[in-house]
Amino acid sequence: MNKNYSLKELSKISSEIISAAKNKTLLFYGQMGVGKTTLIKEICKQLKVTDTISSPTFSLVNEYQTSKNSKIFHFDFYRITQEEEALDMGIEEYFDNDAWCLIEWPENIENLLPLGAVEIHLSILEDGNRNIQLIQ
Repeated sequence: MNKNYSLKELSKISSEIISAAKNKTLLFYGQMGVGKTTLIKEICKQLKVTDTISSPTFSLVNEYQTSKNSKIFHFDFYRITQEEEALDMGIEEYFDNDAWCLIEWPENIENLLPLGAVEIHLSILEDGNRNIQLIQ
């Protein structure tokens, strides 16, 4: 998938990501302010999360429940300076679950990422719209 979209199309794009993803671990790449958290919030909404969805910048991970009683893990590794910090929080155990793992700033734990994770690259276009590339 490689397409441009406006924020009005966020619901449709999120649905397409969920349908197209061959793995439940999604890696979100893009500069600060590109809309990673906004997209993750919409994906969680599509997956029927019942909790309040917010960025886990300071806690590193938020756990959400869905209406089907399954779990979704939302990670934000922006503040990680060494991969050992992610190991200390038990990152490998999260990856071993059959749960959606939505990861912002995955480049900060590059050597710990599971094989087969889906890369989502976001960028802002000159007109304010976004470009999304899904790499599997």
